Amino acid sequence: MLSTISKTGAKNAKTFGLQCQRLSTICASRIPRGVQNKACLSGLNGFNGSASAGVKTVGLGEGSAGRRGYKTVQEQRSRYKSGPFSWTAGVLFLGAGAGLIFYFRYEKARMERKRIAEAAKGVGRPKVGGPFELLDHKGGKFSSEDMKGKYSLVYFGFTHCPDICPEELDKMAQMIDLINNSPTRTSSTPALLPIFITCDPARDTPAVLATYLAEFHPSIIGLTGTWEQIKDICKKYRVYFSTPEGVQKGQDYLVDHSIYFYLMDPEGDFVEAIGRQHSPEQAARIIQEHVGDWKR
Repeated sequence: MLSTISKTGAKNAKTFGLQCQRLSTICASRIPRGVQNKACLSGLNGFNGSASAGVKTVGLGEGSAGRRGYKTVQEQRSRYKSGPFSWTAGVLFLGAGAGLIFYFRYEKARMERKRIAEAAKGVGRPKVGGPFELLDHKGGKFSSEDMKGKYSLVYFGFTHCPDICPEELDKMAQMIDLINNSPTRTSSTPALLPIFITCDPARDTPAVLATYLAEFHPSIIGLTGTWEQIKDICKKYRVYFSTPEGVQKGQDYLVDHSIYFYLMDPEGDFVEAIGRQHSPEQAARIIQEHVGDWKR
């Protein structure tokens, strides 16, 4: 009978030892390397070596000293990676910072444009623009008062120009389309009024202007007048132009003139001159910036 009890006890001890080894393996696999609970492992090893001695260990989730603040290894790793400052908060912080930097730079550029525009109207600086009255390409009267309430883009040239004027009028047409089709344009945005003023009134009649400008853009308004009227408006806009002396009637000739677009605000004041170095996209952006600054 003692032999039977002894065999039964040995069998139970062997079974218990195998269970302890299995539990030890599970414990080691679930706890991250380097942070294993020594009390747990040493206790399990004690079970393996001296099951009959009744050594008690601290199991997973038992005891206040060995208790973890997380339920799974994944949760522990997640808390370790995120910490008190999460990635989401970091991205939001960086986004807000970038937005503030962009806003302050935009405001700085806007104030600089406003300062330049105000300086152009200041005392001691030559005034660009002024009152005038001419004929448009339809034969009707057109004056500086018709420019009020709109941004005006004024260009001086002549219809017999072989290269520069056609190139600049092509650019003007592209600028008009870029501005009119801009997604930022609203119903309250001041309209853009494109104007072509001839420096060659002897040949550029209203009918000639109408035929010539139709090749570029339908919204361009052509203006002409007498020699004295054209000379007066060119002087007011600081436009240089000259024609050869002693030209006979019907003889072909070229007119030398300044090559600029003059941007005028809705009050008829000069804002900025746009030169040949500006692409249509750059010129359109300059105009849109000034339009956006209007009355801000």
